[in-house]
Amino acid sequence: MRKTRTMGLRAIAAPIACSVILAGALGCRGSNESGSSAPGSSGGPTESTAAAHAPQAPGAQAGGEYFSLGPVTDETLAEFFAKRVDVFGVPIVASEATPDRKVLHAANVMAQYLDNDENGVPDNQAVVDAMHERNALLFMFADFDELESSRLFESGALDDYDAQDLEGHETLEGFDAAIEEVHHLIAFAGYAEAFPDAFGPRDSRLAEAMNLARGGHFEEVPDEYPEGAWYHYTDRTCEYECMAIEYHYWAISSLLGAQADPGRCDDISIEWKPCTPELLETMDPAVFALLTDPQYRVATVLPDGSYRPR
Repeated sequence: MRKTRTMGLRAIAAPIACSVILAGALGCRGSNESGSSAPGSSGGPTESTAAAHAPQAPGAQAGGEYFSLGPVTDETLAEFFAKRVDVFGVPIVASEATPDRKVLHAANVMAQYLDNDENGVPDNQAVVDAMHERNALLFMFADFDELESSRLFESGALDDYDAQDLEGHETLEGFDAAIEEVHHLIAFAGYAEAFPDAFGPRDSRLAEAMNLARGGHFEEVPDEYPEGAWYHYTDRTCEYECMAIEYHYWAISSLLGAQADPGRCDDISIEWKPCTPELLETMDPAVFALLTDPQYRVATVLPDGSYRPR
């Protein structure tokens, strides 16, 4: 666990595996989870109201982007990052080498997760408020080499943040790593904090469902998962809480149809079996009931990176 809470900070030793900073690091990811080939001013969030944290007004970006980029003014973060965009008051910062279109794509994905009906207001303000309270931060470098050479993790610059990384080279503006890594941040800094009994990584509806999916409560990766388990994550750097965050992503992405393309189920079956909404409902009814519980207002449409509020 890192001192900072990062749910996505992938360890920078080869092979790259884990990456999340929880103001601690819970999240790991393998190569099959997403479509990636690898497995204004800066500062803390301000007051949390829907009006104050509505997405930034449309800017003069090529292609009619809803968001616009601004500078990073926080002196500590500015040592590593040159551009920033806010989504409902949640900052995304990126290095100069990270292409603008990749940063804007991540912003659009985040906005679509948080405002899934695209009416300009967060679907669940409690989730956004929790992200503000946890100083949630998505940070981007051009690639893993730039992340490693930056020595960001050793600097202490992220110590006050719940942070998640996303690299430009794995942001492909389709079914890509942004779909997963942005969700990790929203899951651990948002839903798990706002609704710990439902989405917390321990002693919650999510954790109980995961225990069923893994065939038991395993604090560490077992040598072999029980027969009948349908979630069998094998990265030994991923501890129990990390497993819960990864499980949350597998479940929501399957519910939203992200894993249902022909051949995809076979590709990911070594780790995850209920790859379609129908399989999720029949094979894992506990997590299906959680994610479709209307009180939590979980996304019902998979983000595609084209946020257009009405």
